Amino acid sequence: MAQDNLYICLLSIHGLVRSRDLELGRDADTRGQTKYVLELATALVQQPAVGKVELLTRCIDDPQIDNEYRLPIEKIADTAQIVRIEAGPPTYLPKEQLWDYLDSFVDNALEYLKSRGRLPHLLHSHYADAGYVGSRLSHILGIPLVHTGHSLGRVKRRRLLAAGLDAGDIEERYSMARRIEAEEQTLASAERVIASTSQEIEQQYGLYDHYQPDQMRVVPPGTDLARFHPPEGDEWQHPIAEELRRFLREPEKPVILALSRPDTRKNIGALISAFGQSKELQSVANLVIVAGNREDIQDLDEGARDVWHELLGLIDLYDLYGKVAYPKHHTPQQVAQLYRIAAASGGVFVNPALTEPFGLTLIEAAASGLPIVATEDGGPGDIVGNCENGILVNPLETEQISSAVLRILSNWEDWQQRSVNGLKGVRENYSWEAHARRYLEVVQPIIDKTDIRVRPPKSRRPMLYHDRAIFTDIDQNLLGDPRSLSSLVSLLRENRKCATFGVATGRRLDSALKVMRKHGIPEPDVLITSGGTQIHYAPKLTADTGWIQHIDHHWTPGAVQRILGSLPGLKMQSKTEQSRFKISYYIDPRKAPSIEEINKLLHQEEQSVNVMLSFGQFLDVTPIRASKGLALRYFASRWGIPLDQILVAGGSGADEDMMRGNTLAVVVANRHHEELSQLVDVEHIYLASQPYAKGIMEAIDHFDFFSSCTVPESELSRQ
Repeated sequence: MAQDNLYICLLSIHGLVRSRDLELGRDADTRGQTKYVLELATALVQQPAVGKVELLTRCIDDPQIDNEYRLPIEKIADTAQIVRIEAGPPTYLPKEQLWDYLDSFVDNALEYLKSRGRLPHLLHSHYADAGYVGSRLSHILGIPLVHTGHSLGRVKRRRLLAAGLDAGDIEERYSMARRIEAEEQTLASAERVIASTSQEIEQQYGLYDHYQPDQMRVVPPGTDLARFHPPEGDEWQHPIAEELRRFLREPEKPVILALSRPDTRKNIGALISAFGQSKELQSVANLVIVAGNREDIQDLDEGARDVWHELLGLIDLYDLYGKVAYPKHHTPQQVAQLYRIAAASGGVFVNPALTEPFGLTLIEAAASGLPIVATEDGGPGDIVGNCENGILVNPLETEQISSAVLRILSNWEDWQQRSVNGLKGVRENYSWEAHARRYLEVVQPIIDKTDIRVRPPKSRRPMLYHDRAIFTDIDQNLLGDPRSLSSLVSLLRENRKCATFGVATGRRLDSALKVMRKHGIPEPDVLITSGGTQIHYAPKLTADTGWIQHIDHHWTPGAVQRILGSLPGLKMQSKTEQSRFKISYYIDPRKAPSIEEINKLLHQEEQSVNVMLSFGQFLDVTPIRASKGLALRYFASRWGIPLDQILVAGGSGADEDMMRGNTLAVVVANRHHEELSQLVDVEHIYLASQPYAKGIMEAIDHFDFFSSCTVPESELSRQ
């Protein structure tokens, strides 16, 4: 190896890493990251500028796993190898149990690197544990560090809380505080941080104290072009094609393909609705939905079961039998065949997800010569921009989805151009060769010391997690004054590292997202929707399943509808306003019984429910454990945020229980509604003189709400 050729050292500590036959999915630690680092090493050594790549991982000698994982050295290619470093007991350990042994890994890795006669030009750590190791090796050896997080602790903690785990259990099982501290130190040490998308940078790394935008670079991961490629002519001869044929009356039509997990966030129902509402689309194409594997829908987990019930209900509603295929099974190998079948038919791939952090399926479709229609939220914007092979849509607008698909299908020359553009765009931007080239463009100036980043002094907050929150309704608080809304958004962003931004609304999730996007309201950290019956968390709209289990207590919506159905002055709102745990009515106070009488009637029928009146005309009935205020307190308890450090902006009767008790509260000037008149004299409820978002900012000043979000100047001077 010539001395001037690059020597790059990759660090990936946990999981089972070897050069062939990866055991992907064997456990939670041997997944996408393992495949990524191996493919990165392979791609880098094929670049002329790179002379050597070493991948340092943990040495494992355990009778329960293959003997290969105890080999000190394993070849990947002529100039690339896996080096296994001893750290802690020889047995296989999950990553959460490795923290106490990482310093041993540092010392042994240091000894190995010094013994080679030549130090690497660059260290590249993967995940928090390797970041801990890499930052220490970087400081000891004076070698620049690049980092890729793959998964971040602050985001993972939110996801675990949403899954119903207690904060103490999360800390005990996942060592989350140690992980986040390691991530902070890695961000403080790394010259560059490589991410897959701009959204990942802003919504995930932006939560960290040591986040610095000029440190971040987007380098999308590569795609296996040997597996994903254009049609070869035999697509309809494969078994999966026969499986599709049995559903379709006219299988020769172009295929509109959707492929994802059966997850509500994937929004597959919107695509079926778009197809079902468009007779023109039904006349020119078939729809193929591939949403996981199933034997009996009733045996699926609750979330997947609900999705399948929705999809089958929509297929029946629009009478799409013979026009939609939804196979029960497919293998990983058949995924590539499905893309090629759709491409060979002259079809379109659609990703209608509510949010899509990256969009790997879009790249796979493009590599197969298949034009795409995709959600405008997240990574797809980068992909369509680079490949020029598709159309971005608002996933909440079914007419946009159907129009975009028809636009591509109705113009064959346009379809062909998009197909060619996609193939070219993937080769240039998303192949492993393209990834390696872009990677070297990022790291070469660091190695050459031609791009030395001056680090501004950064302060650490005294708290590890967010310690305060602002919650507001949408309609009468955030809408109405775009200029003040923009100012409020800027203020919230300035303080996002210590303050959680939440929305609490009677709207359903899809309706709330739709109106927020229409008015440019950024996605909140927390969304309490459907009158407090649903909680979702950014950045992936993760549903809080613990909350769902908690409120599903003595809830019998059929009985509630039977009891209230015959009352005068009550009329059911549209289906779009109903949800699993919320029954919504219009109420005419001149004809309907009083709220007290309605409550009495429900109690006499042994219905344990909450009845909420908003603006004198909307009546919502929810489970007894569900309301905006109860959801807010559940969130505060789970996230460890004191109620007296939560500011609530409300304005109707449905907001009252959020505003009572120990929370701080504000009623903006345009919402001094009579339903809240009894709260006028409550000390911690501030009646703003300004309307809309300006009134919320007035309350922030009144309560000096962000006063301790920043480190005092006296502390900065001591750092």
